[in-house]
Amino acid sequence: MITRHFAIAVTSPGMILRRERDLETPLGLQADETSKQGGLVSDEIIIHLIEDWLNLHGQDGFVFDGFPRTLTQAQRLEEILTKRETTLDLVLWLEVSEETVHDRIAGRLQCRRCGFTTSLTSAGFAARSVCPYCDGPLIRRNDDDASVLQTRLTEFKNKTEPLLSYYEKNDALHRIDGNRDRDAVFADIAALIENHSK
Repeated sequence: MITRHFAIAVTSPGMILRRERDLETPLGLQADETSKQGGLVSDEIIIHLIEDWLNLHGQDGFVFDGFPRTLTQAQRLEEILTKRETTLDLVLWLEVSEETVHDRIAGRLQCRRCGFTTSLTSAGFAARSVCPYCDGPLIRRNDDDASVLQTRLTEFKNKTEPLLSYYEKNDALHRIDGNRDRDAVFADIAALIENHSK
């Protein structure tokens, strides 16, 4: 939604790794196996991929979804941005309950081609599982499994939650209630981007 509304390049480690998997690179196949088991791909691999992506797409602004996820990633990102003579303008923390996470993962669909994400209950996609933007197939992800999700939630508590205190020293941090519907959440995000752009 951010890309379509603001024409800002958006990526996530997952999108980059799925592209590597689809290309059947050794890195992509290894990372896919790790993700299926609920584990996190190593910081070094993720940072390398993010830096490569920034070099190709980050000249006119960028948004990372799900990155950084560890303190090491956050610190290395700071080093990369310093080298590029830029800083993070906004850090958005979506606060979502475990119940909401379970509900959303249970019905999540993702376009295999462009990464568009929706749900089985949204706009009748259960009946016609085709992406509205690129006509790619909407599929259930291999790692959207209850046992894998529990592993990922544990990883989140242990490795990602410490980022809150890391970024609280930075005025760029904004907390957003992510338990609401997508349009309400996006309205808050869009307002923050618009206010910052003025």
